[in-house]
Amino acid sequence: MAVHPNPAGRVRWSMIWLAFGAVTINYMDRANLGVALPYMTDELDLSKTATGLLLGAFFWTYAGFLPGAGWLVDRYGPRRMMAFAVAAWSVATMLVGAATGFLVLLLIRLLLGAVESPAYPSSSQIVARWFPVRERGMAASIFDSGGRAGTAFALPVTAAVIAVLGWRGSFVSAGVVGLLYCAFWLRFYRDPDEHPRLTAEERAYIREGGGQSADPGVEPMPWRQLFRYRTVWGMVAGFFCLSFVLYFFITWFPSYLVDERGFDLLKLGFFGMLPALLAMPAQWAGGWLQTRLISRGHSVTYARKLPLISGLLLSSVIVLAGVVESAWLALALLAVSQSALCFAASSLWALPADVAPTPANVGSLAGIQGFSSNAAGFISPLVVGALLDAFGGSYVVPLAVAGGMSVLGAVIYGVVMRDVVPLGTERPVKAATPSPPVR
Repeated sequence: MAVHPNPAGRVRWSMIWLAFGAVTINYMDRANLGVALPYMTDELDLSKTATGLLLGAFFWTYAGFLPGAGWLVDRYGPRRMMAFAVAAWSVATMLVGAATGFLVLLLIRLLLGAVESPAYPSSSQIVARWFPVRERGMAASIFDSGGRAGTAFALPVTAAVIAVLGWRGSFVSAGVVGLLYCAFWLRFYRDPDEHPRLTAEERAYIREGGGQSADPGVEPMPWRQLFRYRTVWGMVAGFFCLSFVLYFFITWFPSYLVDERGFDLLKLGFFGMLPALLAMPAQWAGGWLQTRLISRGHSVTYARKLPLISGLLLSSVIVLAGVVESAWLALALLAVSQSALCFAASSLWALPADVAPTPANVGSLAGIQGFSSNAAGFISPLVVGALLDAFGGSYVVPLAVAGGMSVLGAVIYGVVMRDVVPLGTERPVKAATPSPPVR
């Protein structure tokens, strides 16, 4: 993939691709349950509501642990915290293969959510440390697109493994892959100040462009002050809306293709991955657009908000997928919707570095907005499951609700979140003396 011109070296891009790999495995493990569920339901006697609870349970602990995980990333760094997360979630994934019923599955999903929580704050901190401001959108879009890659690959890979080893074997094999990647991560990832191949020219390019030091010597802004700012509340509420829709694709989408559109295992594995695969270049396009806009003199605010608002508005076409008769037209509409969501998401994980009042707040802000995202992650599948039970298994109403959330998210990013500037250089939510600007 082509990225921004590289006047000083390429080490920073190899670091963000390492994060992409970790996030890809992260999402493959998350999506494994969604792919396997149609083949687990009869054996474990799961209702639609119980299925919704299982899909959402991961996000109860994931969301709850994210703020604390962000703080730990700020304190201990992304290298150690990402390694811990990959190893721990791989073991938890393998345990799903030994599940004997609903309660055991529920407990394992809660554990999985807790130990996956450092992944995104770690990746956001990598963006802050390794990239100048103008390249953050591209870098963030690369690592976050691992979520699309993991979701897409989970469908054909998991379907193939299920065909050979059964649904239990799919979880065991996924855990083994994660453990191998953990060793790979520890071998190759380093922060800029410690990387042996980083040249002085590339280090200067990163620092002069706004890349942040791992040890800035500045005290972080206390958490209670972070919540005084309108920008933070806009990030929280907008991300909730976007994720409410996105997690339909991560949780219920395979069941939608099987139950509503009659896809068999072969069609599910091949065609079901298309929306996520198309969403990846859409997300990269959003990151590329941000780099171009900032390089041409546009404000960071304009560069980040343009993909957010336009992408969310376009993603509302998900409503139409519930009413068209053709399965292939519905699949095309869902592909457009997911691609538009990911075009919007290209801005999201650059925001913590953009608005952090100090480098020591980046992981915390990533954890805070991640909490909101994953609160939607456990509410969305539960709401969809309940609506399916209430409306006889029809997806029309759930998809209409998802479309409404897309439009609401665009309004929030346009109105509630104003300028994308470091906290302390904007007006606080409540009347109080703001903290002085840090940069």
